[in-house]
Amino acid sequence: MTEPRQQTAHGGFSLALTRVGNWLIDLPVWRHPIMRTLIMLLAAAFFAIAIAVPLELTEQLVFASLTFGVSMLLRRTAGRLATIIMILLSITASLRYMFWRVTSTLGFENWVDTLFGYGLLMAEIYALIVLLLGYMQTVWPLRRHPVPMPDKIEQWPTVDIFIPTYNEPLNVVKQTVFTAMAMDWPREKLNVYVLDDGRRPEFRAFCEQVGAGYITRDNNRHAKAGNLNEALKVTDGEFVAIFDCDHIPTRSFLQICVGWFLRDPKLAMLQTPHVFFSPDPFEKNLNTFRAVPNEGELFYGLVQDGNDLWNATFFCGSCAVLRRDPLVEVGGIAVETVTEDAHTALKMNRRGYNTAYLALPQAAGLATESLSGHIGQRIRWARGMAQICRVDNPLFGPGLKLSQRLCYLNAMLHFFYGLPRLVFLTAPLAYLLFGAHVFQATALMITAYALPHILHASITNSRMQGRFRHSFWNEVYESVLAWYIMRPVMLAFINPKLGKFNVTAKGGVIDSAYFDWRLARPYIVLLCLNLFGFAVGLWHLAFGDLSGAEGIAMTIVINLAWTVYNILITSASVAVASETRQVRADPRVASQLQASITLESGRTLVCRTTDFSQNGVGLALPPGVQVPLGEAVEVSIFRDRDETVLPATVAFAAGNRLGLHFQELTIEQQMELAQMTFARADTWANSWGQGVRDTPLRALRDVSRIGVRGFAFLFQQTLAQLRARVRRGAGALTPNRSK
Repeated sequence: MTEPRQQTAHGGFSLALTRVGNWLIDLPVWRHPIMRTLIMLLAAAFFAIAIAVPLELTEQLVFASLTFGVSMLLRRTAGRLATIIMILLSITASLRYMFWRVTSTLGFENWVDTLFGYGLLMAEIYALIVLLLGYMQTVWPLRRHPVPMPDKIEQWPTVDIFIPTYNEPLNVVKQTVFTAMAMDWPREKLNVYVLDDGRRPEFRAFCEQVGAGYITRDNNRHAKAGNLNEALKVTDGEFVAIFDCDHIPTRSFLQICVGWFLRDPKLAMLQTPHVFFSPDPFEKNLNTFRAVPNEGELFYGLVQDGNDLWNATFFCGSCAVLRRDPLVEVGGIAVETVTEDAHTALKMNRRGYNTAYLALPQAAGLATESLSGHIGQRIRWARGMAQICRVDNPLFGPGLKLSQRLCYLNAMLHFFYGLPRLVFLTAPLAYLLFGAHVFQATALMITAYALPHILHASITNSRMQGRFRHSFWNEVYESVLAWYIMRPVMLAFINPKLGKFNVTAKGGVIDSAYFDWRLARPYIVLLCLNLFGFAVGLWHLAFGDLSGAEGIAMTIVINLAWTVYNILITSASVAVASETRQVRADPRVASQLQASITLESGRTLVCRTTDFSQNGVGLALPPGVQVPLGEAVEVSIFRDRDETVLPATVAFAAGNRLGLHFQELTIEQQMELAQMTFARADTWANSWGQGVRDTPLRALRDVSRIGVRGFAFLFQQTLAQLRARVRRGAGALTPNRSK
């Protein structure tokens, strides 16, 4: 009988303690401005002490172990408060490291140490600033929800949909036009326009056939921005929705987005995520599609949602709605830089207008097919952000709050990662090859201060970004692009007028696999340098004189460990340059939809789709059913009570899997197909952000496997090249006996 009494007593004590705590929290004194100021000053003092107080090695190790242990416990605790505490602990560890770094490790004694030491310090300061701005930007994602439209259709505004195109094939543009015209919006209040800067007769004929507007001009000034601005002059809708010609919207797009404009008269732009139904070069060449979040998912999954809290959502050029009057007020789409979209949002924010983000995928497009195209696209983005940094720097000028300035600043600083990333990939070589001491401190002290900074940042970002970015993959993405964006960014920062807008090609094929030696050259050089440095370090460890200075063996081991990590990252970068085949110009979208097929015999089979494209559909048949290749069938696809029937032939059959190719669909049938597949409201939302959450150890294992594969592939390709040269040389030496 004593146990229940003890539990009751314990429960009563807890309840009493909770009541006392709530009473203390609710005291009016805490809401007084003077008390709040005192609390903030006291917190700032404790924070400064935690950062700047000097500790001996043992004390620093104990402090670092305790704070990291707390973070590891919080990592398994649900709730935003745990995340905020982890961020504060990470900031403390990082600022403590940097304070120690600046005050205790810079006593360089020769020009070699000074050159490499300050170079690494500048890279570390850049990385720290980006880390801190990233925490501020994403600490509290807004997670906005749609606002319902009014019941009275008469209150709905008029909308013009712009679909700019330049050199994309018609089959890429068709689906976007079909689904845009099928949007759930009053017909008399919706106008769809194809903005053809290629001035192609077949596009004009297609638009006339389907009833879409067709706008062109007699020049291509300012590329996409100029194309959109020309359309603004000859249209008059209250709102403008913009889609890149390969971004296919769902029929619910406008109803999901426009409600916010009716609630907020100052809202000038609402952006939705960019989702891709085809793999980008990283996903395709590394075989990580749908398994590892791609390069852009962090931005659309977390960063934009964080920007929304600070009223600093960026316009991304597509899948967005803009209010016409504010757009015209700022002079239309910005033409001063090649990232006209982000610059336009900046101008709107400066005028006091709001921008918003709705994290609901309502459109999807084609990713870049090749690594060269992907790099070209990123170069344009990086150059444009450097141009904005020069011509309209958000830190200066009127109209922005501090939080908005910092969000835009972080977006621009992100694209300056080229040089810092190359510094990190070569930093340990300064010691291994040249004996440069970039840290004027013992190896143990470096470990005691640097390791907590790295580990805290890793587990905190993993908790915050786990759905949209896996650990260590950012290093792979940046390493692949670093060499190529470094020069354009620096040149654009010096002279913003350099460079021009380049259109990213979409809808192509890669007939055969190949290794892009030209693009891989920087990664191969970095890989070879790190391998050479690793070999030199092992030689010093095995045969060198380790008695000359205290901790020299430990210093070599630390640099060797860093070099091993760089070898994994650079070899993974090499693997990305191995282009795999892409034989379909129209990628298929995995989706399970209700369907049926009618055979030539008249028999009907109920089944489900496995995937679809604008040219065909994959089906899963009931067990035991066989359909011969080449048979003509009719396939029905259902959505609720709606059905569309399409003629097709069997192009693939294996087990219960069937691949159908559509036969000469009419325009009406193509539009019906688009409505049943691409335009479905749930097509993109069901798969976005639903992958496996990040765990750092598993991510390190995956990147390591990719690195080993890249290293092996490079070895195989090098042997193949040598054999080919030997054969050519032997052929040249063989006498021609026919003479």
